[in-house]
Amino acid sequence: MVLTADFDTKPVISFQHVHKTYPTGTEALRDVSLEVPQGDFVFLVGPSGAGKSTLVRLLIREEKPTKGKIFVEGVELGRMKRRQLPFYRRKVGLVFQDFKLLPNLTIYENVAFALRVHGQPDAFIRTRVAEALDTVGLSGKELTYPANLSGGEQQRVAIARAIINEPKILLADEPTGNLDSKNSEIVLQMLRRLNKELGQTVVMITHNPEATTYFDRVVHMRDGVIVDGVPAD
Repeated sequence: MVLTADFDTKPVISFQHVHKTYPTGTEALRDVSLEVPQGDFVFLVGPSGAGKSTLVRLLIREEKPTKGKIFVEGVELGRMKRRQLPFYRRKVGLVFQDFKLLPNLTIYENVAFALRVHGQPDAFIRTRVAEALDTVGLSGKELTYPANLSGGEQQRVAIARAIINEPKILLADEPTGNLDSKNSEIVLQMLRRLNKELGQTVVMITHNPEATTYFDRVVHMRDGVIVDGVPAD
């Protein structure tokens, strides 16, 4: 079964009978087929060990499937050459539970980091950082260090960093896991706005089914398989 949303657009992400077995023998994914159309906002929900984070690692080509194929914008990731990976990963923004900000850099420097690595000119970096921080409501915090921000603000910086390259796909792996309910709601609504206003395809991983209350597309996972229509908590 291929789990597909009711969209008219063709899939930007397609998992086709994907299996992932680690050298220890652990089966992280078993025959997963999933399509994510362009502009979709999909939640992958399930307990620890369901295989959600393995999906993320496969999507950013940190790992390859043991069996099956994964396509992003029509390109099979398993056939992608190593030299192509940096260009591919610019299309994918990543937001993690633990923020992964560099503590010795200011907010401006954290958000600008990816652009500097790619050799973008200073004027372009200033413009893009200003736009990204404005998008997440943190204009004026450029010279602040992460330790001086709340957890919610740190996650918003992480989102600004994730969208700095204007990626077509945003992967959020437990982005509200370290936040209280108020800041969780702010982050969820921010991701929703990026999806609606900028048209970014958003895939959000969470073990908390309550986070999906206001969203329509929820894919439940358990023990490495998709369990359509069955709550995974």
